[in-house]
Amino acid sequence: MLSKTKFLLPVLAGALMLQGCNKNNDEFYTTADGLTYKIFEQNEKGEYENKGKVAPEDSTGAKIGEFVAFHWQMVNSEDSVFVDTRTQGPGLPRIVPVMEPTMKGGLENAFMMLSAGDSGVFKLNADTLFNKTFGQPLPPFVKPGSQLTFRIKAERVMSQAEAETYQQELMQRYMEESKVRAEKQIKIDDEKIQEYVKEQKLENVQKTESGVYYVVTEQGKGEKPAAGDLVSVHYKGTLLDGKQFDSSYDNPMSNGEPIKFPVGQGRVIQGWDDALLQLNEGSKAILLIPSPLAYGEQAPSADIPANSILRFDVELTDIEKQAKK
Repeated sequence: MLSKTKFLLPVLAGALMLQGCNKNNDEFYTTADGLTYKIFEQNEKGEYENKGKVAPEDSTGAKIGEFVAFHWQMVNSEDSVFVDTRTQGPGLPRIVPVMEPTMKGGLENAFMMLSAGDSGVFKLNADTLFNKTFGQPLPPFVKPGSQLTFRIKAERVMSQAEAETYQQELMQRYMEESKVRAEKQIKIDDEKIQEYVKEQKLENVQKTESGVYYVVTEQGKGEKPAAGDLVSVHYKGTLLDGKQFDSSYDNPMSNGEPIKFPVGQGRVIQGWDDALLQLNEGSKAILLIPSPLAYGEQAPSADIPANSILRFDVELTDIEKQAKK
């Protein structure tokens, strides 16, 4: 089911493309409850024109209870875009239910002024918006008392059932496109890893079927784990430039102890699952993981950019064999 919660500050975002805005392009209007706006609709030639002032009785926009699929940008008072659904994250439209306004002249009102295909530019008070609609404190890049500009392109206006179907279609499309991109990226990463292996003069390098390179630097005497076995692993994670982003040795959350998890069960990144199954208990190894087998196009933290090849220096300290059912 689609979420019916109030608008939350999106993690995703989308660029608004206004084509041929040639009529009263710079003229804004203000509703009775204080929402500043200009709306563009397509004419018969497919060009966008400023719709002009929207009458209070105009009911052509989205209605409460309907769902809107849209792309948008959020722009602060210094014209800096900090949310853009076309260029951030998966680049998919967001889908939200149209709800009762949380504030006068709020985002909900903006969506109710848009029909499918319309584009709009809206200005809202940042303090009130974050307090009443997003329920969050102002981020550091938004000045108190300033206005935020939202550029919204309404892709579709739908019923809940239509929205649920469309959301499934979007996710299916995203998964298919992601798979194609991952196949291309893993070839690019493979070449980079081979170059790195030569630069670091690593020897006895092996490669898993999925594409993870690994070097056993100290051979353990125990058995290899099987999928489902509980393993304990010490590790240090770095990028290929040597910048460290994580380590179990000095992690205060685990008191410097190895992490423990069932291997081969998708509890960790795929590259770990694949490589650890190749190691004997007590082994130390270097893992070189292509980005599609790590975090892929996502940037899980500021220290790990999208499409990052990861190096892990690991020690498989213990294996707890699990009884087969």
